[in-house]
Amino acid sequence: MGAAAIRVVHSTRSSRIGVAGFALLFVMLAAAPFWAERSDLRLLVEIFTYVALASLWNLLAGYAGLVSVGQQAYVGLGAYILFGLAIFAGINPVWTIPIAGLISAVIAIPVAFLIFRLRGHYFAIGTWVVAEVFRLLAAQIGPLGGGSGISLPVATVTAIAETRQMREFLIYWIALALLVVILGLIVMLLRSRYGLALTAIRDNETAALSNGVNVTRTKLVVYVITAAGTAMIGALIFLQKLRISPDVAFSVNEWTAFVIFIVVIGGVGRLEGPIIGTIVFFLLRETLADLGALYLLMLGIVAIGVMLKAPKGIWGYVADRFGWELFPLARRVERRDGPPP
Repeated sequence: MGAAAIRVVHSTRSSRIGVAGFALLFVMLAAAPFWAERSDLRLLVEIFTYVALASLWNLLAGYAGLVSVGQQAYVGLGAYILFGLAIFAGINPVWTIPIAGLISAVIAIPVAFLIFRLRGHYFAIGTWVVAEVFRLLAAQIGPLGGGSGISLPVATVTAIAETRQMREFLIYWIALALLVVILGLIVMLLRSRYGLALTAIRDNETAALSNGVNVTRTKLVVYVITAAGTAMIGALIFLQKLRISPDVAFSVNEWTAFVIFIVVIGGVGRLEGPIIGTIVFFLLRETLADLGALYLLMLGIVAIGVMLKAPKGIWGYVADRFGWELFPLARRVERRDGPPP
């Protein structure tokens, strides 16, 4: 009898088509400054940032089981690091973005050891408390405007690029690059041994622990990565705004509630979910924004309707029904008979 060769395959026909489609889309988006209007570029930057924030929250909650309602802590932290380094250290704001991610990752380690002592809804409340502490501390920093906030000086803004058009182009390309890097890192993480550990933890944390998975270390790695990525996105958001204040930088509504909405309707625990959810969110926002306070009510109704009809989210429903996947994440074992030894 021939020897059987066993190998693990990640890609499927749909994922190969999805990767090719994303590559083509990336080329088109990279050239957007040459064919899109200024308002379109700003909208695309906002879309990129929400896809990135939602993907990071999905990694944290959907894969590691760490449901946080305080991710605005790292959005604001990254933004304040950018403003502090740019204004007082004279560093070009563009270069402060990766520095903000690195500093936030370091700060996230002791924060993680503190809040990891909590479980379930206590963990969620703990993350919100941490975010509020960050907000209150930021409001006490007088040189950065205290509670009223501060704007980037004109000299600092012009250091980004000489003209307003070039600044907008540069911010757009940075946003697109950050999104691609974040999605790429998540794919690499989920395809690694940490991805297997996260799958085991998501399925049954107790069983994963009994099978040798270091649950705490795996969650810590995910939490730190998420904090760093969220901080870089936060720095970019407020680099575009050019002004910061504690209430805006640490807004639970803007940077956590909307992100959770996006992931829930798109599909928790699926990398495609945040992308689909962001598209739906912006379509609803552009359509219903004129309704005023009813806009948030309509978002709630949509979220409830999706959860009732498709508990796994829009993409979860599509994936279960048609077997589609846009990223090569699923592991399949193939057995092939080889020639006899």
